[in-house]
Amino acid sequence: MAGISAPVSNAVKDNTSSSNVQKDNKNYKVPLIVITSLFFMWGFITCLNDILIPKFKSHFALQGWEAMLVQSAFFSAYFLISFIYFIASAGGFDLISKIGYKNAIILGLSICGAGCLLFIPAADNESFYQFLGALFVLASGITILQMGANPYVALLGPAEGSSSRLNMTQAFNALGTTIAPVIGGMFILAGGLDSVKIPYVGLASALFALALIIAIIPLPKVSGDISMEKGIGAWKYSHLLLGVLCIFFYVGGEVSIGSAIINFLELDNIAGLPAHKADKFLSFYWGGAMVGRFFGAVFLDEKTDISKQKGVIFSVILLSYALGVFLMNKDLIMALILRKPSPADLVDFQTPIIFTGVALLNLVAFYIGKNKPGFTLGLFASIVVGLLLIAIVGKGDIAMWSVLSIGLFNSIMFPTIFTLAIKDLGVDTSQGASLLIMAIVGGAIIPPIQGLFYGEGNSGLQFSFIIPLLCYLYIAYYGFAGSKPKRVTQ
Repeated sequence: MAGISAPVSNAVKDNTSSSNVQKDNKNYKVPLIVITSLFFMWGFITCLNDILIPKFKSHFALQGWEAMLVQSAFFSAYFLISFIYFIASAGGFDLISKIGYKNAIILGLSICGAGCLLFIPAADNESFYQFLGALFVLASGITILQMGANPYVALLGPAEGSSSRLNMTQAFNALGTTIAPVIGGMFILAGGLDSVKIPYVGLASALFALALIIAIIPLPKVSGDISMEKGIGAWKYSHLLLGVLCIFFYVGGEVSIGSAIINFLELDNIAGLPAHKADKFLSFYWGGAMVGRFFGAVFLDEKTDISKQKGVIFSVILLSYALGVFLMNKDLIMALILRKPSPADLVDFQTPIIFTGVALLNLVAFYIGKNKPGFTLGLFASIVVGLLLIAIVGKGDIAMWSVLSIGLFNSIMFPTIFTLAIKDLGVDTSQGASLLIMAIVGGAIIPPIQGLFYGEGNSGLQFSFIIPLLCYLYIAYYGFAGSKPKRVTQ
């Protein structure tokens, strides 16, 4: 989702471990590149769910809520694995520290690869429930992978640069979610049910190859660097508990919207696009998260002098337009690369201008909320509420772009909520972080609820956006008020 990632454990705060890595920092440039590729991979895999939903809905003649079980199977794995971690932490035992971060990454990649290969028998047997099982296995691997990869990113270099490295990897995660609808749409939506095999077999090959590479290359060994206490001390903080609920609603809302976009654009009163053409617009939703994340990396830093960021602003605007040109003309671009003729009507340079204009509005919102994470979160959530209202009552391009623009305002929400929720937790930080990751299960629960409202015709699907709208109302509350650090018990 677009930008879902596991917490950086207390390991990154261990000065001894960090200094040991820093001495050999120049030796870890290649490992950093390899680990960063993992963020791209799980972003890519997660966003492919949005392509599978309309595919399965059509092939298996599913109801809206049934099709959304794709997300339920996927995100419920986050809850289960994180719940196991939480129970272990309450007893003062850390599973990831026990097996080691490197082994956790290798294990996670291997499980992901196995999950991808399970798509083969699921397609052969034409079994929707086998596909759900494969997605659960796949997501279990991603959860383990994230628990191991994030601390490594923070450790692979000087401690003062850990935040910068994590922001960079998050940008690659968003890049994966942006590209996935383009590539996934080309393969998955183009043919019969067997068409899902090609991308997932390819992913399995890439995942196993990465596991082998990581097993061979040298990575820093960290041991005895997590200090955890027995008990459930994290329950003592109201801003954490409210933050857990906020993560639940955010992931649920973000995933619900992304999952509904292709079917939304198929409506006659919105765009009337077939699924194989609507997929390029889905990339604007996730691509907006990537662009917004670049803005956030600059404007949510308290040390940033916004008046001196004209070059950054120009670069992001240029990136927005270039991304739009690629997404709207991907068929033409691929045809030119392959030297195959392509219809002239594929050329579209106007739509990227609209996307760039929306990116500028996102920039204005960053200026208004500058250097105030809580206020910015509340402001962005309020804007999303307004955009969803337009999607519910509007039609045509206005309704379409209202939904697609939400990605830009989603961009900074997950890391901002996460940071606000674990503020001032001290020794309870790791346990609090595990609770927040458990809350990602919102991505499994909220989408089917929205699917129940689909019904027949245009009005049902449009009205279904009331479900994520309620989610973002709570996010706005948390940003403006609920995120203020407060310890409720001693």
